[in-house]
Amino acid sequence: MAVTHIERHGVRGAPEVVLIHGLGLNRAVWQWTIPALTDRHDVIAYDLYGHGDSDDPPEVPSLTLFARQLAEVMDDQGIERATIVGFSLGGMICRRFAQDYPERAQALAILNSPHARTPEAQAAILKRVDQAAEDGPSATVEAALERWFTDAYRRENPEMMDLVRSWVMQNNKVVYPTIYRVLADGIHEITGVRLSLPALVLTGDEDYGNGPEMTQAIAAEIDGGEALILKGLRHMALAEDPAAVNTPLRAFLDQVTG
Repeated sequence: MAVTHIERHGVRGAPEVVLIHGLGLNRAVWQWTIPALTDRHDVIAYDLYGHGDSDDPPEVPSLTLFARQLAEVMDDQGIERATIVGFSLGGMICRRFAQDYPERAQALAILNSPHARTPEAQAAILKRVDQAAEDGPSATVEAALERWFTDAYRRENPEMMDLVRSWVMQNNKVVYPTIYRVLADGIHEITGVRLSLPALVLTGDEDYGNGPEMTQAIAAEIDGGEALILKGLRHMALAEDPAAVNTPLRAFLDQVTG
């Protein structure tokens, strides 16, 4: 059985919140988020299969596999029901999880995550999948940093660029493109599907791959969904301006968990 690396923070017995990172990253991406939550929540972060310290995927990667991994993480930690916070690919996984295990998802926070793409945008992401399959993570990481952080922030914070670049470059050259394809093609499984639960759907107005229109479309498909667009931020808003993300996220969690 494939092993998942899990860490837990905060108050045991408090409302449980599970955090799911994005493609090519790992649980460390939540280091700017966790401190804002742990005084009143029991926070679980883990590495997706093929990322960080978790094992490679035990089968061909899919949203269904990653939703099952999340269910197994919750089983392992003795959690029946939780609020799920997903970033990017993680936001796709939490939607799939709410489809497959509706009784286990109390609420969702979907951060910087895609909805249906235009044909041009879908072709562009498939091209990046092919580049990653040919040359590994190095083929796409520099362009990713440009999409993920604002120009000024990239210039002024080379240490952050080095950190995030190092996370992406640690990915296995063979496994990484197979998971990248889930980000590209898995979107068809979760669009046009109605969910009914509280949901905060958030992005930056400069997150060009997961922009305001997508966020609004996701929220519109969720009974209980609310869209929030952050000004002047791109994909990695949770690292570039943690307070801009943490403040509404914390307010949402307090609201849905009492």
